[in-house]
Amino acid sequence: MKILNLYAGIGGNRKNWKGGDVTAIEYNQEIAEVYKQLHPNDKVIIVDAHDYLAKHWKDYDFIWSSPPCQSHSKVRMMASKGGSYDAIMPDMKLWSEIIFLQNFCKNTDIKFVVENVKPYYKPLVEPTAKIGRHLFWSNFNIPEIIIKDGLTHNERGSSVKGYFDLRPYKLKHRKDQIIRNCVDPNVGNYVFECSMVN
Repeated sequence: MKILNLYAGIGGNRKNWKGGDVTAIEYNQEIAEVYKQLHPNDKVIIVDAHDYLAKHWKDYDFIWSSPPCQSHSKVRMMASKGGSYDAIMPDMKLWSEIIFLQNFCKNTDIKFVVENVKPYYKPLVEPTAKIGRHLFWSNFNIPEIIIKDGLTHNERGSSVKGYFDLRPYKLKHRKDQIIRNCVDPNVGNYVFECSMVN
């Protein structure tokens, strides 16, 4: 199985995946280098994930996309209202990827999932599933569950602490932010396994 892991970060979503030929797309060189060390068997390409998807979607059997969530996040919006951050408009690449994949993967063998936080506004496209504070859009069924093994997802947030130790790495980026951007590996594996049975 050829797998495309877009906006890969350090690979939280794919940490527990078994098998498959994974190509990870990460724009940030520093973060991509950490990914390579954590997942040495994956192919890592340092390019813009949105552009790569548009050109290469047909080359894969399974596509996972986790576009940046900051412009959609309730937390960021509230912090902007409080003056901690500048207000930013929602990045519409999230919605264009969902609409693109829903239509171009229809009636194909290509499975896809797009993951993001529950936005501060009504989602423009109805999600397939909700797990904790995350929404998923896919062309396969994802039964909603509560993930408990070591981690709890709830409306207040999620934690992937304990899965990744970035202390050995010298990074310019905030390590806590890099870890917070990860999808819980239990959730990532659960969704991946759902794609196999649908």
